[in-house]
Amino acid sequence: MEEQEREISYPEPSASGSALVLVVNPSRVRPPLGAVLATVLYCAELLNAAVLCSRYKRTDDEHWLGFTIAFMLLPAILIQFTLIFIHRDLGLDRPLVILLHMLLLGPVIRCLDALVVYFRAGGKEEPYVTITRKIFLKKHEQTPTECQVSRSERILATHRNAFKRTSVIQAFLGSTPQLTLQLYATIQEKYILPVRLTLMIIAQISVIYGALVCSVLAIEIRYDDYKVRFGPPAYLCMILWRGLEISTRVTALVLMSTALSHWVFAVGGANLLFFFFLPWAELWAKKGSLARDVEKNFSRLGTVVVLSLFTLLYACVNVFCWSAVQLDLAHAELLDRRQRWGRLAAYYAARFAENLLLISLWYFFKSDFYEYVCAPLLAVQLMVCYGLAVLFMLLFYQYLHPCRRLFRRNVHHCLPCVGRRDPAALPSSYSTAATMPLMSDGETPVLDVAEYP
Repeated sequence: MEEQEREISYPEPSASGSALVLVVNPSRVRPPLGAVLATVLYCAELLNAAVLCSRYKRTDDEHWLGFTIAFMLLPAILIQFTLIFIHRDLGLDRPLVILLHMLLLGPVIRCLDALVVYFRAGGKEEPYVTITRKIFLKKHEQTPTECQVSRSERILATHRNAFKRTSVIQAFLGSTPQLTLQLYATIQEKYILPVRLTLMIIAQISVIYGALVCSVLAIEIRYDDYKVRFGPPAYLCMILWRGLEISTRVTALVLMSTALSHWVFAVGGANLLFFFFLPWAELWAKKGSLARDVEKNFSRLGTVVVLSLFTLLYACVNVFCWSAVQLDLAHAELLDRRQRWGRLAAYYAARFAENLLLISLWYFFKSDFYEYVCAPLLAVQLMVCYGLAVLFMLLFYQYLHPCRRLFRRNVHHCLPCVGRRDPAALPSSYSTAATMPLMSDGETPVLDVAEYP
């Protein structure tokens, strides 16, 4: 029987002026909708790309076939490794799960596992395994809150974190290159293939969702001490921002590639190499050392390989849109939590100038295929769309950001300790959630630090 919600308020005010509230089972377990959506997009894109590959095989389009297979398999394989790494399956006896991952069905079995945990949650009363501490922002008040988290909630939190990462991988290592390739093929062949159009629509949805997840993750990581809540206007604004930004970028690259086919590889390669080596150059300039806490069982070579893959994903995101985070390879969390407004402004100014240059090159070197298209109007429309994307981005940060009230002031919070651990003694870059493992009678509770989103 589910325990009803109850609150206990302490009379002593905290440093922020609000009372500490202890919440026991504050709400029902949330359904893993993100895991379901990520799995549906993964399966739909994989199956549709396979059907398109069979079509290319029948028509002997080896050029399109090779690139389509590459953009289909590369993210799928990396997603399997990511899920295995996050869930630590290699150290456990799970032969069936490993087999399904080898068959590229890892997201399916993970999604089913999350759904089973969700539907079983609440059937019987569970002892809590975690005490998570967050600061709730309500109007002009900041309320430090402690919540008891059950085992089911913690398992679902692990699944949500894993699928958020795989959504970003799928979007920027698979869907965005796939969308660019199929749009280019459509223009070059001068007709719309239904299965190709379906794949482009699925890839576009996957890209926007991945960019949305990337923005939400950046905010949650930067404001880890706060309970971040996004309203429908904030989500709508981010969707318009990311959709217009990525669509304009992809269209500019495709148009330029139809006019100057070989130069597009130089543009894309230069962007990718710049953003790939930028974190490594900053690490070298700071004379720092690589983070050693990526995985305790990794050797130095393994750590370099994992960080290189992580940097590759970071570079692929920045090629098409703003990643919203900055890598810090010397930090244990690999991310810099500071909001660098100067870098944000420099990125969008440089990207606007680059898109304008690509569209101008297309305008002067366009082929006869565009003789029935009003090229000046199309160029103006693309730049207006990118300007609207920047406008929606500014609108989000100015009015719809869930933590916008914290931008102009430096807020420090001293929360009462839980058990024997004093959160004030913890580094500011770490979460202040105390983990209490399940224990039998007579055992002594051991507190540890863990993250709970």
